[in-house]
Amino acid sequence: MEWTSIFQMKAESLKQGDSWRLEFDDSLVPDCPNPGWEQYIRNTGARFKCTMCGRGWPSNRVMVVFHMRLSNGQGIVKVRRFRQNCKMCTEAPMEMPEIDSENINILLENLVEKIRIKCYHEDLGRGNRPFVNLEVKSPHEPAHCEACKQGICARS
Repeated sequence: MEWTSIFQMKAESLKQGDSWRLEFDDSLVPDCPNPGWEQYIRNTGARFKCTMCGRGWPSNRVMVVFHMRLSNGQGIVKVRRFRQNCKMCTEAPMEMPEIDSENINILLENLVEKIRIKCYHEDLGRGNRPFVNLEVKSPHEPAHCEACKQGICARS
């Protein structure tokens, strides 16, 4: 998977001898990492496509939550991408975001910096690299956003 290969490439810059892996976990609860885990929440731009009617829409308010832990040289990052559903279809299912390679790259670059700060206690003294905005013609609709419903949307 694209996320895993990009992450492995970026994780090579972390401490020699430590190994890191990335896994998706749709049960992650924002602001409730397990004891010993650190959290990083970021928004990005992505596209969605309704599996019922085929309508697609872009959003610059797609939340991604990372929980990370380093223990005995083994690092693990759990990722949850928050979904949205179609405003045109009743009973529309929540759809997974399609995040383009450039934004995956930026997300994971920022993540590795957070790992260096939170797991290796490095002081990097710089902020997050911003994601690439998509052209969005309609306003964000909290009623159709999983992250809004959990109260974490638009946090960075």
